[in-house]
Amino acid sequence: MALSTPQAATLLQQGQVVAIPTETVYGLAANATNPAAIAQIYALKGRPSHNPLISHVVSLQEAEKHGVFNQIARKLAQLFWPGPLTLVVPFNPASGICADARAGLPSVALRVPSHPTAQALLRELPFPLAAPSANRSGHVSATRPEHIVADFGDTLPILGEGPSPLGIESTVISCLPNSPPTLLRPGPLLAEEIERALGQPLAHSHASQPATLHSPGQLASHYAPKAPVRLNITQLHAGEALLAFGPGLPPGHSAQTPTQNLSPSGNLLEASQNLYSMLRALDAQNPTAIAIMPLYGQPAGMLQTLHNRLTRAATPK
Repeated sequence: MALSTPQAATLLQQGQVVAIPTETVYGLAANATNPAAIAQIYALKGRPSHNPLISHVVSLQEAEKHGVFNQIARKLAQLFWPGPLTLVVPFNPASGICADARAGLPSVALRVPSHPTAQALLRELPFPLAAPSANRSGHVSATRPEHIVADFGDTLPILGEGPSPLGIESTVISCLPNSPPTLLRPGPLLAEEIERALGQPLAHSHASQPATLHSPGQLASHYAPKAPVRLNITQLHAGEALLAFGPGLPPGHSAQTPTQNLSPSGNLLEASQNLYSMLRALDAQNPTAIAIMPLYGQPAGMLQTLHNRLTRAATPK
């Protein structure tokens, strides 16, 4: 069900869930201050309740009503918001964001999206929007409205049309007290850009799945198609689909092999924009597995981001 921005705002004020566009991926949005609305998100996605949601606001000024920003967090927000950066900061007790949206944590994940439709919607609302990716939990993220329909049917209200410009989830940085700024999830805003801006290296969350999830994207198995995923393949097996990268094709490929190429020229940015839509397209062919060719090239931060998503996609559920 396609909506206008005012229609979407009305539904959200009534406590309903609406799929909305952002520059990263489509989000499943609801009033972050309404526990019943947040419960709908978790139920629709089948999402574990210990996995917190990102709350979206229109500006840094609004964000400071919900989180406590230290010097580093404020600098990052001033430099990179609006944009594909999520900051995990201490929760401001004066905020109305409900505990369920934060998975009961004393921290909150906040983002100011740059997508014009998301900005227009947030300007019409008196509350932040919790908006995880608009897909079943653990499944491949949605970058087009048809992906949302494939996961949820055609009854879920959808605002916006067309592909997400970046096609991959936001970068997440933790700016919690007594810890250095830490990369919790790589994304379109590259770690090296953030490090240059701060003049210091980021710490990294090395656990494949930490004991406490401070942001989305930290579960070991995530972003996964139904078919098993094989990484860094050098040869195709019978019945597999191929997710290629670069100009060549591996031994075992034939005209009958379901094939998508992330970037025939080997461009990592193009690959990130195509990743989820191509994984979904291959998965729809019901292959025995999706075989993915090795990725290579620069910038290093984008290669890290793609490896992060593919490693989690290949991890057994």
